[in-house]
Amino acid sequence: MRSVGGPQAVRAMIEAKNLGSIRFYEGERALQSKIAGLIWSQSYSIGDAFYKARSALPMSIRRASFDRYVSDPYDGAAPHSVALALARLKRGELLSASSTQHLLSTMGSTKTGALRVRAALKPGWRWSHKTGTGQNFQGKVGGINDIGLLTAPDGTVYAMAIMTVPNRSDGGSQELMQAVTRTVIAEHEVRRGS
Repeated sequence: MRSVGGPQAVRAMIEAKNLGSIRFYEGERALQSKIAGLIWSQSYSIGDAFYKARSALPMSIRRASFDRYVSDPYDGAAPHSVALALARLKRGELLSASSTQHLLSTMGSTKTGALRVRAALKPGWRWSHKTGTGQNFQGKVGGINDIGLLTAPDGTVYAMAIMTVPNRSDGGSQELMQAVTRTVIAEHEVRRGS
């Protein structure tokens, strides 16, 4: 993030590219610290120092910080905005050709989320994506997401952003992601007569 000019440069790019309802905070370390009720310190990057500092906080501070984030996320996006941005990325409208190819290649090699969208793929279908999982506070997860490009065997591409609200487990979210994926695949097959 430093190489592109920091968080403000990222926010400026989001605005300049007209990406819609997408919020970007100060980067992952600052974000995770704030959600936990801390202010990021470089010392947290050593070993398990972040987890120890977070565990030392009173539960009232942790709960208030987590609930504040869940009720009004300062880093997050509307699924519709993400899906439109992914479609524009695929069409080469957002980045240079080489940066587009690099990002799509990175998304294509992502291995996380085996029980999310990937679990519902039929043979010949590909999923190039990025998962996201919010902090877990006392068994409540701040969100479970899987966003990406679903490619049919015939080359048709679907931009998908499945982003769940905070819940008690990832099981229900994963089932929802699989159901959406199966529905998209079934609709594609009906339309293509396969």
